[in-house]
Amino acid sequence: MGVFADGRRELLGIKVGDSETEGFWSEFIASLKERGLTGVKLVVSDAHVGLTKAIRRQLQGCVWQRCRVHFAKNLLQRVPKGHQDSKTYLLQTTTHTRISLCAHKHE
Repeated sequence: MGVFADGRRELLGIKVGDSETEGFWSEFIASLKERGLTGVKLVVSDAHVGLTKAIRRQLQGCVWQRCRVHFAKNLLQRVPKGHQDSKTYLLQTTTHTRISLCAHKHE
């Protein structure tokens, strides 16, 4: 999914593969570039090693950020089931506060 500076979103491409290797993602990103993808400033994704390596090699100069949803899911998988509700609340509260502070800072 691509997001333009004015907020418009556009589906850039879809590809089905057997794995999430660097080769798979490099090929996918290269196909987007061949179709005219330029000016990528930020990529938000999960932290699969193959994906992050392909982003670094194929989209040099852009910033990579880990997806908050994937980060939270990965974090909560390490918390015992009996404590997940309180930790989920804490994670949501701190994330919301951080986002609010960032939004306020940029106003």
